[in-house]
Amino acid sequence: MIAWQPDSPFNQLPPPPGTDVLETRAVLKAAIAANTALAKLDQAVVSIPNPTVLINSIPLLEAQASSEIENIVTTTDELFRHLDDDAGADPATRETLRYRTALKVGFDRTIERGLTAATAIDVCSIIKGREMRIRATPGTRIGNPVTGEVTYSPPEGRDLIEAKLSEWERFVHADDGMDPLVRMAVAHYQFEAIHPFSDGNGRTGRILNVMLLIEAGLLRMPVLYLSRYIIDTKNDYYRLLLAVTSEAAWEAWVLYVLAGIERTSNDTLRKIEAIRALQDDFSTRARAVTKGGADSEFQSVLFEQPYCRINTVVSRCGVSRPTATGWLNALVEAGLLQESKIGRDRLFINREFLRLLVRTEDPAVRS
Repeated sequence: MIAWQPDSPFNQLPPPPGTDVLETRAVLKAAIAANTALAKLDQAVVSIPNPTVLINSIPLLEAQASSEIENIVTTTDELFRHLDDDAGADPATRETLRYRTALKVGFDRTIERGLTAATAIDVCSIIKGREMRIRATPGTRIGNPVTGEVTYSPPEGRDLIEAKLSEWERFVHADDGMDPLVRMAVAHYQFEAIHPFSDGNGRTGRILNVMLLIEAGLLRMPVLYLSRYIIDTKNDYYRLLLAVTSEAAWEAWVLYVLAGIERTSNDTLRKIEAIRALQDDFSTRARAVTKGGADSEFQSVLFEQPYCRINTVVSRCGVSRPTATGWLNALVEAGLLQESKIGRDRLFINREFLRLLVRTEDPAVRS
């Protein structure tokens, strides 16, 4: 094993091992369960009548959770309130909304040209709101936030880092029969160990995770994100990452990621089922209140994101402003929506939907 010291740049960071090391019996068993859960999630997403509800909302929750890992904290209310216009939003909310944009750009780039180091650069640049380049300045150190002790020093030198990224890219696309979920776990470690940017590496790496699953054909839409799992198990996440560096403890790390994929897939699947049930129930109650409440496009608008504006209903449903206002007011009077104001703008909030989106699954019901 290559010698490693936490306070010395890990310029000798080795490439990932092969399947003979990574795919142990325990890993292959866990991979079966994780792949099964992920396949069920993928099928549920493409079968939902209006998948836009997931494309709009779940990535925003991921943006919030992934930013929280980096101590960039905002509320779900703030994110949805400023989703269409971040003017007036606080800096944390604006940075979190950029993460959501980076998710979409990462998805588009992956579909267009595959997952590459260039995709990572594009994603990180959007997250940070400026052009990000490969680190050239030495002295990057990662430390314990409580004690300040240096725990890891990534490779240094732009040429070396670019070479490591090329190596990472070759591993991502290697035709070696490795299970894609195992590959994702290993690629995530490798990217974080390279630490190619001066900032934004963690968030960029978490976006690349789902892009690898998209490219592998395991997901058709980007709806599986591990940030909430990482928050719930943050100590394990950092401990196991470091153990790969210090002890080459690959099995424990890969098992941790596979468990996260299985758990998150099952949680998201339950959330999708709950959204479908709520949509049906909400539609029934809306029809009893107003004729407009039965309009299928209107129902779609109310469930694409929890906050709705009058102008959105007008443009999407092809109705006059008085008609759209009447529909929304009727649902407010019936208690199905809640009205709020930002300046002169009226927002109509689907609180039941919002509560469902942000609800954390009870660990007791997790598979």
